[in-house]
Amino acid sequence: MKRQTIVVGGGVIGLLSAYGLAAGGVPVTLIDASDTGTEASWAGGGIVSPLYPWRYSAAVTALAHWSQDYYPGLGEVLKQQSGVDPEVHETGLYWLDLEDEDHALAWAQREGRALHRVHMKEVHAAVPALGDGFAKAVYMPGVANVRNPRLLQAMRGALAQMPNVRIVERCPVHGFVREGQRILGVQTALGEMRAEQVVVAAGAWSGNLIARLGLELPVRPMKGQMILFKCAEDFLPSMVLAKRRYAIPRRDGHILVGSTLEDVGFDKTPTEDALESLRATAIDLLPGLADAKVIKHWAGLRPASPEGIPYIGAVPGYEGLWLNCGHFRNGLVLAPASCQLLAELMLGRAPCIDPSPYAPVGRL
Repeated sequence: MKRQTIVVGGGVIGLLSAYGLAAGGVPVTLIDASDTGTEASWAGGGIVSPLYPWRYSAAVTALAHWSQDYYPGLGEVLKQQSGVDPEVHETGLYWLDLEDEDHALAWAQREGRALHRVHMKEVHAAVPALGDGFAKAVYMPGVANVRNPRLLQAMRGALAQMPNVRIVERCPVHGFVREGQRILGVQTALGEMRAEQVVVAAGAWSGNLIARLGLELPVRPMKGQMILFKCAEDFLPSMVLAKRRYAIPRRDGHILVGSTLEDVGFDKTPTEDALESLRATAIDLLPGLADAKVIKHWAGLRPASPEGIPYIGAVPGYEGLWLNCGHFRNGLVLAPASCQLLAELMLGRAPCIDPSPYAPVGRL
């Protein structure tokens, strides 16, 4: 018989962890302090790639490559199950004026990923809205973005139809139910909830929760702010990225521009300074946006971790306690592989990738 499991956190990692476990026959209770899908997963841009994939460790690369290949099929399955299209939108991605272009190209050749130099004339022909102030570019075809609010709606909708899943929202988790070194559930605003296994997938709040056990999990919030424009559907045919800022087109003409990186604790208040900085970036990248109105401005809290390597696996010394957190800027990118790996470990199946770089043992 599959062991009753509580998943704490209703972002992309929590939702997809619950989905994978439930698909394996596990009875799952998903608990979120607010409504599911309303924190960092909702706030991100949804690029299905790390911003600069060649600058990450092999551990992040392994998760990213597995997930990138998996996303199109996942989008279709979730659309069929929920009736909500996550809009996995393949546009390709241009990086402009890279300082480490040679390193990027060498990484792509080594990893077998398509990435090549493109003359600026070709870039302007492909992206007519692009500004003139750029000297060189590299392009990766096939890179997608996912419309993350719809992805989250689709995942919640799919979970709601699974008979072995219970979703509990607006229910903060304050601690754990323990018997010695065994975890038997969680303490919540609605009282004690028991289960044989608990998965902490609470994003930037995971470290605070694990601290209730006297453990130090180095996952902390890093604020990121974004802005949104509405343009013609053909205004921006591809994603573009320069100086750590990016513009992402949605199919209906919405353009996301982001993002900031701010170490300000759990404050996610949008600021006027960030709005002006992001708008200046947007106009530098795409001068036509000077006449466009910013229709939305928001902030989210990324779960920062050392080197951006998530914690996935059992917590040593605490039987029944598991982690799937600390994905930093890449939660949406890495979610399919991270959650597949967690489900395989918990179900005793052969893992899709080597789990050792993500194991909590030796890292807490």
